[in-house]
Amino acid sequence: MDDPAEQRPMTHVEVASLQEELHVEDLDAGLSSQEAKRRLAENGPNALQSHTTPKWVIFLRQFNNVIIYILIGAAVLTTAMRHTTDTIIIALVIIINAVIGYYQEANASNALEKIKQMLAHTATVYREGQRVDVDTAELVVGDVVFLEAGDNVPADLRLFDVDNLSIQESALTGESNSVDKQVEALPADTTLAEQTNMAFASTAVASGSGMGLVVAIGKDTEIGKISQAVADVRKGKTPLMKELDGLGSGLSYGILITAVLLFGLGWWSGHYTLGTLALAVVTMIVGSMPEGLPATTAVVLARGMQQLMRKEHTIVKTMPAVETLGSVDIIATDKTGTLTKNEMTITQIVTPQHTYEVTGTGYTPTGDFRLADEPVEPKDHADLAALLTAGFQANDTTLAEIDGDYQINGEPTDGAFLAAYYKGNTADPTGEELDMLPFDSDYRFMAKLVELEDGTRRVYLKGSPDKVLPMALAADADFDVDHYLDLTRQYSQNGQRVIAVASRDVPATVDEIDTDFCESGMTFLGLAAIIDPPREEVIQSIRTMRRAGVKVKMITGDHPDTALAIAKKLGLADSPVVVTGTALAEMDEDKRRQAMVGADVFARTTPGDKLAIITALQEAGNVTAMVGDGVNDAPALKKADIGVAMGKSGTDVAKDAADMILTDDKFTTMERAIAQGRRIYDNIKKSILFLLPTSFAEGLVIAFTILTQDDMPLNASQMLWINMVSAITIQLAFIFEPAEAGIMTRPPRQNGVAMMNKHDVFQLIYVSIMISGLGLLAHDYLLNNHLVDAATASTMMVNIIILGKIFYLFNIRTHALAFSKQLFSNPMAFAIIGAMMVLQFSLTYIPFMQKVFVTAPMTLREWGIAVAIGFITLIVTEIDKIIRMGLHKLSVDKSLA
Repeated sequence: MDDPAEQRPMTHVEVASLQEELHVEDLDAGLSSQEAKRRLAENGPNALQSHTTPKWVIFLRQFNNVIIYILIGAAVLTTAMRHTTDTIIIALVIIINAVIGYYQEANASNALEKIKQMLAHTATVYREGQRVDVDTAELVVGDVVFLEAGDNVPADLRLFDVDNLSIQESALTGESNSVDKQVEALPADTTLAEQTNMAFASTAVASGSGMGLVVAIGKDTEIGKISQAVADVRKGKTPLMKELDGLGSGLSYGILITAVLLFGLGWWSGHYTLGTLALAVVTMIVGSMPEGLPATTAVVLARGMQQLMRKEHTIVKTMPAVETLGSVDIIATDKTGTLTKNEMTITQIVTPQHTYEVTGTGYTPTGDFRLADEPVEPKDHADLAALLTAGFQANDTTLAEIDGDYQINGEPTDGAFLAAYYKGNTADPTGEELDMLPFDSDYRFMAKLVELEDGTRRVYLKGSPDKVLPMALAADADFDVDHYLDLTRQYSQNGQRVIAVASRDVPATVDEIDTDFCESGMTFLGLAAIIDPPREEVIQSIRTMRRAGVKVKMITGDHPDTALAIAKKLGLADSPVVVTGTALAEMDEDKRRQAMVGADVFARTTPGDKLAIITALQEAGNVTAMVGDGVNDAPALKKADIGVAMGKSGTDVAKDAADMILTDDKFTTMERAIAQGRRIYDNIKKSILFLLPTSFAEGLVIAFTILTQDDMPLNASQMLWINMVSAITIQLAFIFEPAEAGIMTRPPRQNGVAMMNKHDVFQLIYVSIMISGLGLLAHDYLLNNHLVDAATASTMMVNIIILGKIFYLFNIRTHALAFSKQLFSNPMAFAIIGAMMVLQFSLTYIPFMQKVFVTAPMTLREWGIAVAIGFITLIVTEIDKIIRMGLHKLSVDKSLA
């Protein structure tokens, strides 16, 4: 039997037709055990599959890198030539880089496992007329499932019998309120959030009970489709990783080509033996190769990751995600619980006498009531006090302070009335409950009969205005229903939910109430306009991000009017453009793509819409962050360049699919995280611009030596010492480099633009030539005049390159001049330089180090030469900086003229 869930949605199918199609003869009896077994064997279990990449595969992947290939080749050559020390050092470099990469990738968790854990373990079904509990995996299409409060829905069900059934679907649809369910057929194109005749796997029954036919199991359920989407998503490389891959590949191929040419030239000259020439070329490759690049980048990212986690209330799961934040130019975010508090709040109260503004947001009962902009007390206004009391009494939700946070147990709308009451009162209203009429989707109101201290019996009622206003008309023939219906429409168009409140004194003989009793007449007390309010701090944060060139787009399951109202309050755009998921589905491919890129607000969206929106934004060249907290956000979180989940309100699935978690649930943390990401990228770029010229200087030393047919001034182990030891000392200074001024007023860097501009390449070339050229001149001068031996000259060459690095560091650290107040903005730089010099003295004077690296002691003369060459490097690069600053100022002045 084909699974009908794979063919078409079930919302529009009448239950009788569906029963016939699924071959279920009797809804009261359900399937027979034999038929259930047959269907289970044919269609498989009601379960989700997941796949985890083995750890050893992740480790082996770290060696799939051009730089690593070249280093492995160099290690093979040095082994063949029996240079054991060089081989060991090269091997250590390869292993260190692989371990760093492994821990970056293996740290990511598996969201699919969390989705599997959301499914119910058992289900209550009817089999052969008996109500039995079965393992969820044994459910089949056509099973009749019974639901009651507290159950997790085990599969996708078409409901055919409900009794005040309400299901919490926020994790799946993004809607904050529980959804009241019914059994009537709906249009086939009804959006997921409005499919009130369906119950979806992994959602939770909030109240009532019901029965439904299983129409989809396993991967065909809505949660299964999300699981499959998460599994299918292939996350692309981060912008930084793309830039580094391109840079590393380009440099590697360039170095290899140069090495081959130099080898050919050296062999043609006949000056070197094959072994000497081969070792020289290997030494040049090892010296020029930026093998310190992965380590340096990883250390800078790790430090940034640590700072975000310690200072900015974030958990960053992968190191590249830290830098990706700095590249983001679009943030696509869920609304409920992210931009808003997910705490319904009364903002206006309209009574027949007055209209009151209510301040304060969320369930925390702080705020006041204002009449004509003046604070008022409910005790001084009987109309306001009566409405607040009625809203409190006609309620079956509780509000409590837990660990400093106010939380509700029940419906968000009821919680809004409790919070509003406590804003004007310190004690609960008096009275004893005699009877209660719970809310039901059929009549859409709730009521409570209370006996007051003076013996008066009063009914308190609140509900949908279209149900409560006719009750007011029944009690008062002059009541203006149209006026309050118009007000309701106005508030609704502003994205607010409207609840009508009423009361009625009844005789002492009344012990019970029912719908007929309430509909016979109630005294109207007023309307309450409720909204899930924007987080106040988010508005300023969005303003800051817009100045930084970062657009914020809102994706929600809410009604478009509600979404637009929130977008305007947040200031997402000057004139926010809204598009619905239904409208997107009706567009052709080109228009859909344009709408996804151009809209500011997406309403009534499905999980598939969210994934498609992120994909479209990425294909348009944007670096996109996705912020969400629900299961429905998981595919988009995984697909985005950086997925960000909420730590408190977020589901385990969302947190697992994300790259970063905001532990304080504050969207404003994104603003600080982006600034941190930009600082980290700046510092990574500075470290690379610092690393390459000095690495190339080492290669040029060997290249110039081959061209001039001299003896080699440096060996491979000395080269690796320069690269790796300086990478884990001097370059650590960039970890502590503070953000430069104006970091959040400049636009994001363009996606796909090379890391190095023309001037960066020019500076790389002349600094490399300057350090290597001056170093070789000094080396040859001392050696040719017999002032030092070969070991001392080689040691001096190592220290010339290191001191060249140290002085060059002060030029690269900041865009300002080195000799300015910025000189002391990073005290750790001086401590790190001190540590580096301790290592250099060890290399130069400790006998063990002299033996391993073939070094010798230096006199003050050799140290003076090394310091002088380093200082020359700084002066020349600072003059270059002054010239560039002058040209930039001229350009700005010319553009302003």
